[in-house]
Amino acid sequence: MTKRLRSILDGLDALYPNVKCALDHSNAWELLAATILSAQCTDKRVNMVTPGLFRKYPTIQDFANAKQEEMADAVRSTGFYNNKAKSLIGAARKLLSDFNGEVPREIEKLLTVPGAARKTANVVLGTVYGIASGVVVDTHVQRISRRLGLTQETDLVKIERDLMKILPKDKWIEFSHQIIHHGRGPCVARKPKCSACGIASLCKAEDKTV
Repeated sequence: MTKRLRSILDGLDALYPNVKCALDHSNAWELLAATILSAQCTDKRVNMVTPGLFRKYPTIQDFANAKQEEMADAVRSTGFYNNKAKSLIGAARKLLSDFNGEVPREIEKLLTVPGAARKTANVVLGTVYGIASGVVVDTHVQRISRRLGLTQETDLVKIERDLMKILPKDKWIEFSHQIIHHGRGPCVARKPKCSACGIASLCKAEDKTV
């Protein structure tokens, strides 16, 4: 590990100690469902929707038996609600038919579940099971990893590959949570608040505001 990367990781640890997933959940299924809903939607909005959703459909069986139209209406405010409703119902049915109603702990199996792409699988495995299957790359991680000079790629899969090469495996889970929090704080997409950033001196971004 380079001295600069070590400084970045130490800086993130100081800024965001004991950081946790921003999506509210009480078990693996709830996090899987919330992560499916988080596509093209803010975590804040998802956290407003899921309490009512899980009251209406308290079990995986309830999701599996739900009507597409009613599920879509329940998640309408998260956007792309028809596709998300289809994924939620499909995911529930897949878990019941193939995995005894449990969210699998192996990424290869989890990727067979409707709505569970790599980012979703990494979120669930890392947050609930503590399994570092990869590095979660969302829009925040994509943007800030490039600003910090940790990758030159724009493709999410290639960015994850780059990060997995340079980050210690025991930092994969925590790094993503920290960067996501950083992206919601000072390191926003437009006009980042660099004067309020604790790792600004380590940043290589062309759009720095200081």
